[in-house]
Amino acid sequence: MLERLELENVGPASHMVLDLAPRLNLVTGDNGLGKTFLLDVAWWALTRKWPRELNPHLMSGYAARPTEVGTPARLRFRIRGKTGGSVSYESRYSPRDEGWPGQPGRPLNPGLVVHAHANGGFSVWDPARNYWKKRGNIDIQDRIPGYVFSPQQVWNGLTVSANGASREVCRGLLVDWSSWIREKGEDAERMAAMLGQLTVQGKPVAMGPNVRLSIDDGQDIPSIRTEYADAVPIVYASSALRRVAALSYMLLWARSEHIRAARQLGDKPTQQMVLLFDEVDTHLHPRWQRVVVPAVLKVVDGLITEDTSVQLIAATHSPLVLASVEPYLEKAKDRLFHLDTRDGQVCLDEVPWENTKQGDVINWLVSDVFGLRQGRSLEAEVIIAEAQALMRGDGNCGPVEQDRIHQELKRLLPDHDPFWPRWVVERERQDGLP
Repeated sequence: MLERLELENVGPASHMVLDLAPRLNLVTGDNGLGKTFLLDVAWWALTRKWPRELNPHLMSGYAARPTEVGTPARLRFRIRGKTGGSVSYESRYSPRDEGWPGQPGRPLNPGLVVHAHANGGFSVWDPARNYWKKRGNIDIQDRIPGYVFSPQQVWNGLTVSANGASREVCRGLLVDWSSWIREKGEDAERMAAMLGQLTVQGKPVAMGPNVRLSIDDGQDIPSIRTEYADAVPIVYASSALRRVAALSYMLLWARSEHIRAARQLGDKPTQQMVLLFDEVDTHLHPRWQRVVVPAVLKVVDGLITEDTSVQLIAATHSPLVLASVEPYLEKAKDRLFHLDTRDGQVCLDEVPWENTKQGDVINWLVSDVFGLRQGRSLEAEVIIAEAQALMRGDGNCGPVEQDRIHQELKRLLPDHDPFWPRWVVERERQDGLP
């Protein structure tokens, strides 16, 4: 797993450090401050390849470049391997090579690594299939260095080129899932269980039968059972359900294929897994946002046997996600990081959980993490600020202006808004006002 990540002259900040917790790490911040970039750098630190290096069809995961050209740029990181030891590394950007050369020799094995990209793509690094070979005392990196899926390849399969030949390394969600339904085996049961844990409906989502989309199309399509239908083709499901299905499939595929490969090599399957999850709340209704992170942790724990070590590093914009994890937080296992700007510079701060628990979504919205002044519309926020200025006696405000503010408050605020009692008292205090 990843214990520390340090960036110097790379990305939106001149210097940035993350000391990561062993279980849950959430990264928040405004758009454009580098949340996705941090996850891509974390993937590189764990696997030594940028996602787009392995799949040019991906629209993210580009190799990092120095912020200031001509100034030294460094990536430092510390990884804890599957044997429990930690090793620190440093890579300096080489302008001549346009890359980040690593230290000589075999890097530490971080365990199984899965990166869920915000656009629906996935990257997988498997220590049984992607780790360097050893021939005598020489490390030889001649295996496929990782599997990177575009969103379409998650569903339709991934073929890679290796040693001059094309290999189908994954058949894709549609083919695999439909075959699991026909076989009625353990993989079908696991997929159904994962869907049930990750979805929130009046009636739990479950697997349905295989269906056909038309009489001229011979492909079997998996379906799901919902509260309103017994067989909704997964390709017709909502964006949220498709994303949950893709996540379930990729986690199950990555773990199952790792176990098969480890057995072929005569090795024990890894008990260590790192899940990088960008925009964990994307497409999700608030009811789903409220359960997604605890559900993901539970699902991943269920994939790996006893003595498991699972680390989740996720980016989110959702105050509901932060509120949802409060009951599960442990100081020694979990951390919250916040990207912000100060004096024209991007800064990354660790926010101590024990000092920032908010209890509900509104409190999170107006906390320093999200920075809203109020949990209302922008227009309501502005008119309330004007009303508060009037109540403080700031400036001269005659009856016409006071009535304008009152009418705007009536237009923008519901009758049960908590600001009304204060405003009514102020109106009654003003002589000559109805």
